[in-house]
Amino acid sequence: MLVFANPVGFGPLWFDNLATADGFPVAYDPQARAFLPVPPFCANREIIGCNWIAPEQGHFCRSCAMTALAPDTSLPNALPNWAQTEAAKRWVLDNLGRWHWFRPEDPGVRPVFYMLAEGPTPVQMGHAQGVVTISVAEADSVLRVTRRQALEEPYRTMIGHMRHEIAHMLWWRLSLRDDFLAAFRARFGDERSDYAAALQRHYDHGPPPDWKQHFLTTYASSHPHEDWAETAAHLLHLTDITDSFVAAGLSSPELPSPRWDPYAEADPERLIHVAVALVMRINHINRSMGLSDLYPFMLLETARLKLAFVHDWLRRGAQGR
Repeated sequence: MLVFANPVGFGPLWFDNLATADGFPVAYDPQARAFLPVPPFCANREIIGCNWIAPEQGHFCRSCAMTALAPDTSLPNALPNWAQTEAAKRWVLDNLGRWHWFRPEDPGVRPVFYMLAEGPTPVQMGHAQGVVTISVAEADSVLRVTRRQALEEPYRTMIGHMRHEIAHMLWWRLSLRDDFLAAFRARFGDERSDYAAALQRHYDHGPPPDWKQHFLTTYASSHPHEDWAETAAHLLHLTDITDSFVAAGLSSPELPSPRWDPYAEADPERLIHVAVALVMRINHINRSMGLSDLYPFMLLETARLKLAFVHDWLRRGAQGR
């Protein structure tokens, strides 16, 4: 994620800012990738703290307009959880916009989001035919840690959920192309295999003993659809970590140049090499404070090949190149 110029004063602005350090209201323009000091602001600004501009006064911004179903705010903590969930959505949409996904120049279908609060039973997150369903309850840190531990996951965040579920939608978009499915099946396997049976087998018996040789996560081993979604999410993790590192003005001998743009990098091997070098260093820093690794995953050869495949398609897919 970039660090942004302040249009009305000194000091930088960060992606989630609603105001400058001096208290002057600002809003983010995702098309210009810049902050503006003038309305129209998103209609959700006062409700959930959305800091994006809108096309007209009283209208939703580009991100909030994608939410077709908002949570029942009468449920406990639904409103603050929704606010955090929408913030994660804006972050991921802006990441993908660097590759032209879901911007005006993208001729394809946009995702539709169902943001659901949880009552007595959990919400099943997922994607179907362009609709992404998200449980806003996952924004609660205690619930998220409880589920992460129950599922033995090393990483679980709202941004991670957004990247994973939107990745399913991206697969659906790409599957409409004539040249995608054969290439996908050669790398990930045949997604036409029984999805429900594969997930049940995964939850009953766990991953295969050699899963680390072939997959990034245990969940990726359950079915080609989940392998794609996990791999695409990880490509976005690694690209955004690297982009944020550069934007923060940090340096490393692995960087091709001080102003290198990871989203513009055409060589996936170079991108992955730089990202892995950086996360190893950041993991080491986190350990000095007794914190978990920022990126607690191993990238063996098969996983790298899958990351390169996803990189190729996400960089060219939105505009059909």
